[in-house]
Amino acid sequence: MVNELMLFEPKWRSLIAATVAPIFTPQQCQNIIDAGHQQKAQQAEVGHKEKKEGRHDTKMRITTISWIPFKALPEMYTMIEQSMRKVNNNHFGYEGVQLTEYAQFTEYPKGGFYDWHMDAEVNCRFEPPVRKISMTILLSDPSEFVGGDLEFMTEGNKPPQLLQGQAIFFCSLIRHRVAKVKKGIRRSLVMWFGGPSFK
Repeated sequence: MVNELMLFEPKWRSLIAATVAPIFTPQQCQNIIDAGHQQKAQQAEVGHKEKKEGRHDTKMRITTISWIPFKALPEMYTMIEQSMRKVNNNHFGYEGVQLTEYAQFTEYPKGGFYDWHMDAEVNCRFEPPVRKISMTILLSDPSEFVGGDLEFMTEGNKPPQLLQGQAIFFCSLIRHRVAKVKKGIRRSLVMWFGGPSFK
């Protein structure tokens, strides 16, 4: 009787999924980097800047960011949203997920990192939209930096090493971090996709 009342996730569902191959060429990655450099750079904060809770905390995060407007790279946004929808249909199955925020261009210099965190608020103070899917695209050639691994607080911890232009999507409630960069500069594009509350 107990088993009849239990709800199980379908076997096809997963919470972390990388694209099989890069979705951007090296030249397209460079175009995104150039677009990121054209925007105002700022030292990344932790907390909600929009709600005046953002703060600098070098024990938690050292990275430079900028925000790329939709009009700056419309084709990039279209390609990423198409990939997100395909990944969501094949792996996550979340309802009403759509692009709701600008893309964040990030640069981690030597010594840069971002400690363990989640991209979504557990108590949903500042939502809807609820962040459901997070995405990172590696813009740098992996040979350009050492360290800076994207890690998840899950069994197995480390995802596959990303290729330049490859994307990884994951549930925004999973704790993750970018390990300290030991050499070079790690450049990436980060985005979030939101929707109505989980049901």
